[in-house]
Amino acid sequence: MGLALMTKRGVACYQPKRDGKLIGTLFSLYNDPAQEVLMEVSAQRLTARRGGPLRGRIKPPGDKSISHRALILGLLSIGETAIEGLLEGDDVLHTADVCRELGADVVRTGEGCWRVRGCGVGSLLAPRKTLDFGNSGTGMRLMMGVVGGHGITASFDGDASLRKRPMRRILDPLLLMGAEVLKQAEGGRCPLELKGASEPIPIEYRTPVASAQIKSAVLLAGLNSPGRTVVIEPEASRDHTERMLKYFGAGIEVESFGENGRKISLEGRPELRPAPIAVPGDPSSAAFVLVAATIVPGSDVIIESMMMNPLRTGLLTTLLEMGADVEINDRREEGGEEVADLRVRAAELRGVDVPAGRAPSMIDEYPILAVAAAFAHGQTRMRGLNELRVKESDRLEAVAAGLRAAGIEPRIIGDDLIVEGHGGDVPGGGLVATHLDHRIAMSFLCLGLASRRPVEIDDASMIATSFPTFRPQMERLGAQFA
Repeated sequence: MGLALMTKRGVACYQPKRDGKLIGTLFSLYNDPAQEVLMEVSAQRLTARRGGPLRGRIKPPGDKSISHRALILGLLSIGETAIEGLLEGDDVLHTADVCRELGADVVRTGEGCWRVRGCGVGSLLAPRKTLDFGNSGTGMRLMMGVVGGHGITASFDGDASLRKRPMRRILDPLLLMGAEVLKQAEGGRCPLELKGASEPIPIEYRTPVASAQIKSAVLLAGLNSPGRTVVIEPEASRDHTERMLKYFGAGIEVESFGENGRKISLEGRPELRPAPIAVPGDPSSAAFVLVAATIVPGSDVIIESMMMNPLRTGLLTTLLEMGADVEINDRREEGGEEVADLRVRAAELRGVDVPAGRAPSMIDEYPILAVAAAFAHGQTRMRGLNELRVKESDRLEAVAAGLRAAGIEPRIIGDDLIVEGHGGDVPGGGLVATHLDHRIAMSFLCLGLASRRPVEIDDASMIATSFPTFRPQMERLGAQFA
């Protein structure tokens, strides 16, 4: 369970702990220290049912990946970084609080507008309390890189879901750089205590899988290294960290490596310059609107300012292959990233074979792609989804179970998900278990907007993790929730 509430004093975010209670953290809008209180919050069931078409315009929330990095780069710069369009969801608010704990002055100045006054590379403060990341794997893994490259000791923890997620592949390169793990739960999971290296060893590291989080952790640790840190990835992953480091003045080079990989080289100990950040619309959040408008008959929706970084548009590429009706208009640059407005109309889809090599560009979008596949004509096979097993839930199994609850019989063969589409006539019905996973929750709510019978999810509260305005924005387009 999880919940975010806007109060007069700030945003209160509640996350589950091991004893079943919820810890509530108040993220003040006035830069007061975060406060924790025990709360009892019940699960929030929500039902989606088919109604009329979706019509209108919608601007998705700020990109979560860039929001995390904007706060972190603001922390590591000397001076003031102004951020517009920051995603004010649970995950990012936890990162903001951690930046405060490490020495930054972080203040909300308006809706989506924040100011970060950082202390610079090499000048972080040792935290006085455990760094609590709630449900945010991205925030925790990136911050492990930051702490791993500084001579401070910090304890890392999160909610019940985050405690299940593996951290060993983040810790392994940090240990090579001189960091020490003082305490850890079984399998390198949190809660754990990490002692950073005051003189991080510059290394050349080849990532075992295509992972922007591993790459980013190594680069962030390498910022305080006296030499050159090199990361080699066999398959290119999201490049937001490289783009933003360059934008803040770091000496960084990116070159091709092999057929699909990249080699990133970073010069250590730069003086990062604060720079204004305009956070573009999150394609992972826009994905739900994109698919819903495609599968709900008669829909015509404009999605404003969606990020078009080619390493994030795998879902859009796949939907176009399936026959989606999407116009891409007004391409432009905002905050160092290309964005565009998308006009999406309802369309009949056909099943396709989605190659494993596309996974890095759409790893968070497979749950909603599986929903689109349920409404397609023919078979859709999504290959190489092993990374879905270590997300907020085992998303591969959770997606399959959700489809079964809605009258679809998928198959899992190895790490492939196979969905036989019903050509627009999806039965629906049933109760979908979300497993505290925001993307599972939103995906099956979208399915319920187009299926014959309503679809209910067991808990909608975790949607606040990444898309706190999902329900009201979708309802303004015509979605029927109850």
